[in-house]
Amino acid sequence: MSVKIVIGLDGTDTGERALAFAKDLASRLDECELLVVYVIEWSPYTFQTAAENAERHKRREDEIALATTRIVDPAVKALTDAGFKASGMVRHGDVADTLNRLTVENGGSQIIVGRGSSGGFSKRVFGTSTQSLVMHADVPVTVVG
Repeated sequence: MSVKIVIGLDGTDTGERALAFAKDLASRLDECELLVVYVIEWSPYTFQTAAENAERHKRREDEIALATTRIVDPAVKALTDAGFKASGMVRHGDVADTLNRLTVENGGSQIIVGRGSSGGFSKRVFGTSTQSLVMHADVPVTVVG
């Protein structure tokens, strides 16, 4: 039976530690697929003009492209070069909710995230969002220090 592990990255050293932990864990399993996810914090609940909404859409697409090329693609390449089956995605949304939803939608069995940085994913998640992810996720969550 194949296991799918979701890795929440943030572009910092803590994300790199989460990636290293996931690689080590995956190397111990017979069949494992790794899904690298970067979530851009995004609230759909702002009131703007039509022109602002058009600009917001463009900015959103630019953010996805940037996160894909700078964070997700290099991580996926490193994993595949090391012999792992890996894919990646970037999404906008609430970090905890989006990681959990994507894990469930993609058949993930565990979420691995990093902590301990002064910004990025840790700043957005460690605290009430981390509690939410850990307490309400549909799969086990590992927080790597």
